[in-house]
Amino acid sequence: MKVLGAGIFSLILALGVARFAYTPLLPLMQAQAGLGLAEAGWLAALNYAGYLLGALIAASIGDLVLKDRLYRIGMVVAVLSTLVMGLSTDLLVWALSRFVAGLSSAAAMLLGTGLILNWLIRHNHRSELGIHFAGIGLGIAGCAAAVAVMNPWLDWRGQWFVFTAIGCVLLVPALAWLPAPDPSPYTKSGQMMRDNPPSTLFLRLFMAAYFCAGVGYVVSATFIVAIVDRLPGLAGQGTWTFLAIGLAAAPACIVWDLIARRTGELNALILAAVLQIVGILLPLSGGLGGALAGALLFGGTFIGMVSLVLTMAGRYYPTRPAKMMGKMTVSYGAAQIIGPAVTGWLAASLGGYAAGLYLAAGVMGVGTLLLIALKFIEGREGAPGVACGPTSGSGC
Repeated sequence: MKVLGAGIFSLILALGVARFAYTPLLPLMQAQAGLGLAEAGWLAALNYAGYLLGALIAASIGDLVLKDRLYRIGMVVAVLSTLVMGLSTDLLVWALSRFVAGLSSAAAMLLGTGLILNWLIRHNHRSELGIHFAGIGLGIAGCAAAVAVMNPWLDWRGQWFVFTAIGCVLLVPALAWLPAPDPSPYTKSGQMMRDNPPSTLFLRLFMAAYFCAGVGYVVSATFIVAIVDRLPGLAGQGTWTFLAIGLAAAPACIVWDLIARRTGELNALILAAVLQIVGILLPLSGGLGGALAGALLFGGTFIGMVSLVLTMAGRYYPTRPAKMMGKMTVSYGAAQIIGPAVTGWLAASLGGYAAGLYLAAGVMGVGTLLLIALKFIEGREGAPGVACGPTSGSGC
């Protein structure tokens, strides 16, 4: 299906190339371009700041046509921001590039995802995003594999230029395969699409839990290559762990969709959170085996949590899927600004990333407790879902 293909390629472009290519290239930029530990953390934080601003924009826009236009601009910006990384060694230029790349990530992750979910619901398809979000895992794995192949041949600057060329190729289907949005309030079968939002208490706790998930995600996602490279006997092995994260993430969303069908979304989120805590801490056990096992667990859970949360948000607001997606991502994005900056500061102060991993795991533990609390609220209030005419359910 071309519509899902457009979403997959947009995520590979904006989340893989424009955003996550930075992670496997980070050790090379530190070694060849003089990028320091604290500066690396701040660049990552600025990327997430751009993502947060993009989430705020997405949450404030109700016009599907405008969302479509901004999505397409964001895909072009993703390519340009990647090019800029190889054109300069100025920290301010890199900072601007990372911030703008964050905006493009939000365009794919929220505007593009919202447009695709709206299209799925409107055309009476199952409102699940597992196949769509496979693009993130493919992007991570593809970037890690590309860096592993290019490292013997190209310096950091040359690799950014190769990623720019890859981005140009990805740009074509990301733009061409997504149809223009239909602003009609009816599905193709003639049913009315109505929003059915959760209670204020549920939404606030849900946002807090997603903030915790953002902290748990961002430390490993940003620093895993550098973390593993600094472990005894594992210098140069960090790229393989990032590849493992991507390989685990690619099919993970589909798997978590299947789990959620059987257990419900909140139970699936709780299970994913517990497994992610284990994945965050495993690299500290020492050895490449522990690092790879942790990477597989982390990759197989973090993107599943994102997919489940954004799918739930889109079902609450089928006529404006990016509305609650944007609110949730503001919470997630705030965590992604704080996490890298704090972790970079801890690494510079203590000479390593272990404290950052313990912090991420602890915050994830708090988030897991909040998800459990949401189970009780859901049982008391009932689980809202997408409403289409006189019936409700994800298949409407």
